[in-house]
Amino acid sequence: MKPSTLRIGRRYRPNRLAPDYDAVIIGSGMGGLTTAALLSELGWRVCVLEQHYTAGGYTHSFERHGYEWDPGVHYIGDVGAPTRTRKMFDFVSGGRLRWAPMDAEYDRFYVGDKVFSALAGRQQFRDNLVRRFPDEERAIDRYLELLKKSGDATTALGMERVLKPWLRVLMRPYLNWLKPGWLYRSTYDILNELTDNEDLIAVLCGQWGDMGLPPKRSVFLVHAMIARHYLHGGYYPIGGSWQIANSIIPEIQKAGGEVFTYASVEEILVEGGKVRGVRMADGHRIDCDCVISSAGVSNTLGRLLPEDVVRNTGYAQRLPSVQPSMAHLGVYIGLKRTAEELGIPKTNFWIYPSNDYDGAVEAFLEDRNAEFPVVYISFPSAKDPDYQNRHPGTATIEIVAPAPFEWFEKWQGSTWGKRGEAYEAFKAELGERLMAHLYDKLPQVKGKVDYYEVSTPQSTNWFSAYQYGELYGLDHTAERLKQHWLGPRTPIRGLWMTGQDTLTCGVTGAMMAGMLTTTAMVGMRKMTPLLKKIYG
Repeated sequence: MKPSTLRIGRRYRPNRLAPDYDAVIIGSGMGGLTTAALLSELGWRVCVLEQHYTAGGYTHSFERHGYEWDPGVHYIGDVGAPTRTRKMFDFVSGGRLRWAPMDAEYDRFYVGDKVFSALAGRQQFRDNLVRRFPDEERAIDRYLELLKKSGDATTALGMERVLKPWLRVLMRPYLNWLKPGWLYRSTYDILNELTDNEDLIAVLCGQWGDMGLPPKRSVFLVHAMIARHYLHGGYYPIGGSWQIANSIIPEIQKAGGEVFTYASVEEILVEGGKVRGVRMADGHRIDCDCVISSAGVSNTLGRLLPEDVVRNTGYAQRLPSVQPSMAHLGVYIGLKRTAEELGIPKTNFWIYPSNDYDGAVEAFLEDRNAEFPVVYISFPSAKDPDYQNRHPGTATIEIVAPAPFEWFEKWQGSTWGKRGEAYEAFKAELGERLMAHLYDKLPQVKGKVDYYEVSTPQSTNWFSAYQYGELYGLDHTAERLKQHWLGPRTPIRGLWMTGQDTLTCGVTGAMMAGMLTTTAMVGMRKMTPLLKKIYG
């Protein structure tokens, strides 16, 4: 396979670096880019270092054989009105990023032989559920009330991450009041107290793939964040997900900063408990007394920091307490017909073998020939009104499904495109199983597929540097959310963290983490005028 021709960012060369930078950021995912854009607005000259051939992290797109796919961004919620989320996107992108609404039925759930829908808008969502479950009206209303009550908890979670330790202790009673203990219970336990209708519970948990944990293992707080995020429908970035990074980079460049690609960091340099810069894979040293890692906790602590630093700071004892999130397969499909001609919707498909989500996961982990516990299908060319301008007469489809990293561990360290016949045969087997789900739900596309390829956890490791192919960084369990050391601050002077591991999962979670990291770095006195500028 030929590498993608769709590339943004400037290729790294030592002679292209500025003489000095105010901050070096490792990783150009949403957390890193948001932090860079906000610091740039405050007058900082920032250098963003991305190991991939294109910027954007999980927001990047790739093109091959005349088709274009978005591996990490399938829809975004809460941007159809001037919400806090939309205002932040508008600010960091300089107003260049535009959004297209999906269908009113933004998510469709196939649960065994039953079909359910999620409709955009709180009232529409509610009324549609009541029509399907007329005896459960009270449970549905109570559920929506719980989502509303959980809103303050998101603010509290962010405050915990920003506050200095002594101030966090002082404010603990208030923070605990904002996020009461019941929010840390499992999603299933909370919903099972509202209703014993397993189909209704299945519908309410139909987006569990958006955090990678089924209802009995997931924490209700994160479930509620995701449910609220999409309550008013799904939206898609016009021009493809790569436009997210493409629109932010000019904001960084305005202040003299840059986003470099092919820029692999070998080590974060620490001397005397202070950050001194980074050493690149080519041996070049970039001196800087402020380094921000958006590379994830596991990469930062397990690979980039010297072992003695990790040990002396206590990170060595803490790191085993968190686990990587779900690894996944991806199938990227190209068709020589348009989405309109093929009757492809702007609706996401979630396909489940039954309403026992946790049981299906357990069965799959025990036997890889068991049914996939969830199969997610997205239609980017249908969602993007600009797609036909870039790739006329074609359509694309994406399929995502879980796959344990252990299935592919034997190929660890191998080179993309050169992993051998056994690997390719295994991929083909899994790809055919997932394609069967597509043909079952959209039989009209059978025989119209021009090209498709399969990615594995090893593909994710190769391109995005997530060692275990994880989708959402760290597992978002209750235990993980209670660990305050995962915030922006570190015991190492000048070293900061950002991205989804410091707050919550997804593009929006990473973006808000970027805002929190910037706040922790510069303090509220300097940050307040900027926040007023963003939010009005």
